[in-house]
Amino acid sequence: MQTVDAIIDAEGHLQLLAPIPPGKARKAVLTIFDESPSLGVGETALLSEAALAKDWNRPEEDAAWSYLQPA
Repeated sequence: MQTVDAIIDAEGHLQLLAPIPPGKARKAVLTIFDESPSLGVGETALLSEAALAKDWNRPEEDAAWSYLQPA
């Protein structure tokens, strides 16, 4: 199973926000929320930031990515 975000515009056109890999026909269920689409940072990103920061803010991570930093 896969969840894909989508937006339905005022004319009723559906726009998927992530590609669906081709290959076979699939069954899908569409849930329509009674709210406008968010154009800012996604709620999931905001909720996961603290948990991910525990991993990101370690000296081992800094060392692993140091080659990307200018000298």
